Amino acid sequence: MKKVVNILTVTGFMFLGAVQSTYAQAAEADKTFHQELKQRFIEGDPKFMGIVLVALILGLAIAIERIIYLNMATTNTKKLVASVDDALSSGGVEAAKEVCRNTKGPVASIFYQGLERADEGLEAAEKAVVGYGGVQMGLLEKNVSWLSLFIALAPMLGFMGTVIGMIEAFDKIAVANDISPAVVAGGIKIALLTTVFGLVVAIILQIFYNYIVSKIDSIVNNMEDASISLIDLLAKYKK
Repeated sequence: MKKVVNILTVTGFMFLGAVQSTYAQAAEADKTFHQELKQRFIEGDPKFMGIVLVALILGLAIAIERIIYLNMATTNTKKLVASVDDALSSGGVEAAKEVCRNTKGPVASIFYQGLERADEGLEAAEKAVVGYGGVQMGLLEKNVSWLSLFIALAPMLGFMGTVIGMIEAFDKIAVANDISPAVVAGGIKIALLTTVFGLVVAIILQIFYNYIVSKIDSIVNNMEDASISLIDLLAKYKK
């Protein structure tokens, strides 16, 4: 949980710093940052800014849920392997299964499935470990594809707002038959604000995504190493 808090804190500061630097030149001395951000959000056309904001909220919800789940799924595999080894030596398969039942995480679950098939031979135990390992990998990667979707969607929505803002600017030029800055400023402002907001959202979610993927890879590697160790323990126990 400490890692989750640290990551959220760092990301929050990065988000605030990025938005503040973007709007620093336009900020007025008598306005708070919250008021300035609200004003820019409205100026950027709430229709598109709101959709990008929803993508940010949903993406953060998925990222935080995955980070909490992955941290809870992290197990000290060396300690677990040693405990299972001791249990097999002292109490047999049933004692080892009890150790796995009392241990949280996917590695302990995989061990339990392998021990369940231990009486059927090493080959059956190995198949159970491999099969259930695939199930656990699916649980670890659950909803990560949605997070990648929001990463791709946020800047695309921002660019869509950019295109629509430029279209509005050219429409005003056609109506007024004038290309002065006052005529096109509104449309260009919408275009720039939606682009910036979409990119900031994508950057924030990308940081979370990379952390989650690296965490999944670490857990999967531990699962594979521990599974090999379990088969070795069962082979030693069968002798």
